Formats: sequence, structure tokens, C-alpha cells
Amino acid sequence: MSGAPGGRRPAFPGLPGELVLEEAAGARQRCREGDGSVPGTLLCTNRRVAFLPAQAPGSRAFLHSEYDVALPCIRKLVAASSYTKPKVLTAASTLKFIPEELAVFCRDFRLLRFHFHENGLALQAFRVANAIAQAREAAAWLGDAGEGQDGWSCPAEAPLEDEDKEEEEGSAATLLFESLRDWEKELKRLGAVGWRVSAVNERFDMAPSLPQYLWVPSGLLDHDLKRTFAHFEERRVPRLCWHHPGGGDLLRAAGFHAASEPGSEDVRCLEALLLGGRGPCVLADTAELPTLADIQAAHLKLRALCLPGAAAEEKWLSALEGTRWLDHVRICLRKAVEVASLLAGRRCSVLLQEPSDRDLNCLLASLVQLLGDPHTRTLPGFQSLVQREWVAAGHPFPHRLGLLRRDSPQEEAPVFLLFLDCTWQLVRQFPAAFGFTEAYLLALHDSSFAPYFSTFLFSCQRQQGRGSPHRPRSQTYTPVNSWRDPQPGVPRAGRTGSPACRLPTVWDWGLRYSRHQRARFRNPAGAAGAVGPPDAADPQTPSRPTDAWPGPGAGNVFMLTKGTLSPQPFPWRSGRPPSRLSRWAPSLESLGEQGGSPGGNRPPAPTPGLLLPCAAGPSVRLWQRCYLRGLPEAQRGRFAPSPAGLAEELTLLQDRLSAWQPAGPCTEAAGSPLAPSR
Repeated sequence: MSGAPGGRRPAFPGLPGELVLEEAAGARQRCREGDGSVPGTLLCTNRRVAFLPAQAPGSRAFLHSEYDVALPCIRKLVAASSYTKPKVLTAASTLKFIPEELAVFCRDFRLLRFHFHENGLALQAFRVANAIAQAREAAAWLGDAGEGQDGWSCPAEAPLEDEDKEEEEGSAATLLFESLRDWEKELKRLGAVGWRVSAVNERFDMAPSLPQYLWVPSGLLDHDLKRTFAHFEERRVPRLCWHHPGGGDLLRAAGFHAASEPGSEDVRCLEALLLGGRGPCVLADTAELPTLADIQAAHLKLRALCLPGAAAEEKWLSALEGTRWLDHVRICLRKAVEVASLLAGRRCSVLLQEPSDRDLNCLLASLVQLLGDPHTRTLPGFQSLVQREWVAAGHPFPHRLGLLRRDSPQEEAPVFLLFLDCTWQLVRQFPAAFGFTEAYLLALHDSSFAPYFSTFLFSCQRQQGRGSPHRPRSQTYTPVNSWRDPQPGVPRAGRTGSPACRLPTVWDWGLRYSRHQRARFRNPAGAAGAVGPPDAADPQTPSRPTDAWPGPGAGNVFMLTKGTLSPQPFPWRSGRPPSRLSRWAPSLESLGEQGGSPGGNRPPAPTPGLLLPCAAGPSVRLWQRCYLRGLPEAQRGRFAPSPAGLAEELTLLQDRLSAWQPAGPCTEAAGSPLAPSR
């Protein structure tokens, strides 16, 4: 790493291969609160824009979360002067004046503003502004991520430092789901009797975008399981996501392959995979959720609205609704409540189906588990959930977050950010149920745009296993020593024998946040969360719910559409459903009234640990600390809830009380409009 001479700035803890292109000592970063500023040095490197405060506290972190932004995260660069109008800088533009202020608009809604004094900073300000514009366009190092790249050898991972060990919650550490042991450990925690871990995809030869290990029925051999892959898009077969202690199973899969024509043996294997004697199978299609194009359009409108001076104050709230972002949050919450309520206490399988199984299935599967499993509401449990349902499941983070410069715009859609917003809504409505805070969610939101970690840098486990091209071959990373040069004569081997070297995960918060900042991630008043599933006295003993579906419901298929269950023929069976099945076809509402079995008159018992959020209009709020932080303090205050917001709070409390009335497991107030089947 190189830098300008003079030695006037603090030591810059750079990334491997990072070069300081230009710097401006004596610049000042304007504070987000008030009109103050912090003196320091503004640096432009080939990786990021970084600001080093003149009196920064000592820290071993090589990333300063409050003072830097990765080049792919920069959305717009504006130079301003009191003598001319502001100018948007690009690699092709020519700066013809000395900037007095530089504004960096970020994809994560941050706005960084740097001011340059007139005396002695003119040349430095001019050079650093041009350097940032050029480096932003030339940052193709992330765009080269993908298949076909050679990996790097690295030593075995060293143990965590004592300081990091103190932050782990005993045996409930974050599971990365990169080893067979992690999958077996989580399956045991869920108490999912009748399921096993299959290594059929260990070489990624059955489905390249799926993880190496899958949860499949115990009675289905790998030989028979292989018959099912070809009948689903991208060969992404149904597999278990979560097991409710009441007997319900949550599965996910891609859409059925349009050209699929299975033989009799294949149909037998498919029935064993989807049904397997576990009661009826309910298909929950994600077609009711917003499309990727809808999510992207809403996010762009929201980001434009949250810029300074974007809309008149009296029209701002109507413009906010016009973005449809909050509508998308409401729809996702309602659908999650429908699925979670169906699984609670009923012996059935719910299969989440999406054509690709890599976007909305990730979001819905995660939300359902947040509603039903208290362990996922702890900090390590939530991180393990993201690892399993997003990272290991093959969500294409670089494409959806727009971190690949050569990507087509159609591939960008911040599905993960929509999930974080939904999670924030749950934390706001049920603060005592979560072991993490808004500060943690905000840190995770911002870190998704920082391409320094393996978590968001790859599109699937197979791609991650081939290594990252963003690090010199001569340097490796370990949690203790960070990146360092290999020692001569020391053999290098990957964690699992793979030649690929490992980047740190985003869960290594100590690399980016101080100890004081990390302390704010945890909610001391929140529930600690059980290591096992809710109300699972013995995870080895299968639980038989009292309101399981017997008789004609067993082994049949239903479709969940807008809160209504309708009979559905098995995808590869010809003909219409039997007439008796059509007459019995219940709605979720009737199931709640009947206790889940035909002819029953006992109302279902409330399910402990199940969250039923309110998704009505005023109950879903704008995440102000995330989206409005680029606005001046005075302007943010005008968009804060007015005294009339007290009425909204009262409405929220009334809705939540109504949601817990013994009329049924799910009501309109809980965000699930249910209608009888026609």
C-alpha cells in the first residue's frame, strides 16, 4: 500500500492490495447531527473512499463503518462551490472548478459530506474529487467475481481471540452451514424426527446453486432422491427448511419443470419427497408477493424520495405511499402470518414455491421462522437463519444488490433489504421478543453493500468454494491475524480440504465495528431464546398434535391462495380432485374454528412463541433511522411522527389485542385477510 508523503495523517489500516490514490489532509467531514464537522484526512483508494479522523480512538479494526464507503456502494458523486452550481462527477466529466464541498450519495441511504478549507487545500480537493470519480468507474474488481476463477490456498483457521469468544452465547454460536456437522446440529435442535441430512449434492453435481447438504425425508434414499432433481427448475428440489414442534414442516423448492414427464418410479419418489405420510401438503405460491421488478422500482422511488429537497413537506407522506415500498412490506408480513399460522399446531407440510427458489422463497421462509421459532430471534440464531435461508440457499447477493458493475439493470432487486425492513417491523412491534436491536439491523443493512466479506460476495456455496479474486494470492485471512503473508515452508490447506481461501464473514463484527458499537447490537431486555424449538420438551420424541388432519386430508395436496385452501391435484396426476375432497376443502378460517379437523368444535389453543404482527396500514412504519439519515436533522424532525401518531399507537395496541382474541389463530388484525373457500 502506498500513500502521499508527509506523515500527517494516522496510520491507514488498508485492505490487501489496496492503494491510496489521492488524499486531502485537513478536510472536514460534516456531522449528520447539527452543523458540526470532524477534522481529518480524506482518502481515495482503489477499493473505497475513507476518512481518517485526526483524533480517532485506537482500534484494531481495518474498516471504520462511520467513515468509509466501498466504491461499488457509491451511487452519485457531487462537487459544489459557492461560485458555481453543483456538478455530478463521472469518469468522463471534467471538473473545471475547485470544489469546496464533496457529497457522496450511497446506495445504503447514507450521505457523506466533506468540506475543504480554501487555504492550502485547493489542489488536494481537486485531485481527490477527480480520483474518486475515476476509481468508482474503474472498480471492476468486484465484477470479476464468479465461476471460473482459481482459488487461493490458506492455512487452517486460527481460534478466535478471547475478546471475540466473550461475544458468543455459549453453544448457540452462528452456524455457517458449510459443514455436515452444522446441518446435523440444527436438525437435532429442531427435533425433526423423520428427516435426515443428505450429502447427495456434496460435489454440487446435482444442483449447482443448492448447498452441499439437504434435509430430506429419512425414508427416501439418495438413489431415489436423484430421480427428483430433473423435475424442478434449476434442479432445486423440495427440502426441509424448518420443523414446527406441533408437527408442521416448512419446505421450499423451485417451480415444477415445464417439460417434466416423470415415469411411475419418479412419481413415487416425488410423492415420498412432498408427502411422505406427513399429512396433507399445502403449496404456497409466491405469486402473491411483489415481483423483483416491483421491489426494485419501489426501492428506487424510496431512495429518490429520501434525498434532501426531493418533495414538498405537505406532499411527502403521499409520495411515500406512492413508492409502494410499505405496501410490499405489508404483503410479505401478511403472507408470512398465513403460513406460520397454518403450521402452528397442525401436522402438515407447507411447500413454498417460487420459479427460481432463490429470492422470495428466501424472504418468506425466513419471516415464517422469525414468527414461529424464538431461537431465530436471538442474535446468533438470526445470523444462522440468514446463513441457511439466504447464503447457503443461493441468493444471488451481488446481482440483487447491484454490486456487479457490468450487470444488467433487470437483475437488481434488493430482496434482502426488504427482508431486513420486515424484520425491523417485527422488532418494533415486539421489542421484548428479540435479542437484537435496530442498531444491529442497520449495521447488517449497511454491511450488505461492503464487498469485503464472503457473506454477500457470492451467489451460491459452489461459487464461494472456488475462492475470491479480490485478494492477492500471497495474502490470507485468519480471525486472529487478519490478512497476512504466508510463512515459508508452512503448508496451506483450506478448512475442509478445499484449495479456496476464506474471506471473513460479515458476522465478524469486530472487523468493522468497535466493542462499544457491538454492545448496542444486543437487546438486554429481549428474550434470550431457547436453543431448542418452542415447547419441545424432548427433541428426540416426535410430537403428535391434537388437531392434526386425519382422514381424507392425509396425503392430499392443497393450494394456499389469499388465505384460502383449495384442493389441488398432484402435479403429475391427470384428472380432477375427488369430489369428497372438493367438498371437504377448508379455508384457514374454518380450520381455526374447527380446531383443524372436520367436525371439530374445539377452538385451537394459542401457540406459545408465535408472533402475530399487525400489517394494517398505520402499523407498518417507515424505517426512519435507515432511510432518512441522509436528510438534515431539521428536515428529519418534520417527517417524524406528529402528536397524531399517538392515535396510531393506540390503534396498533388495539389491533394487537384483537389478534390475540380466542376467535382463531389468525385474524385481520394479525395481517391475514382470510375468506371461506368457494
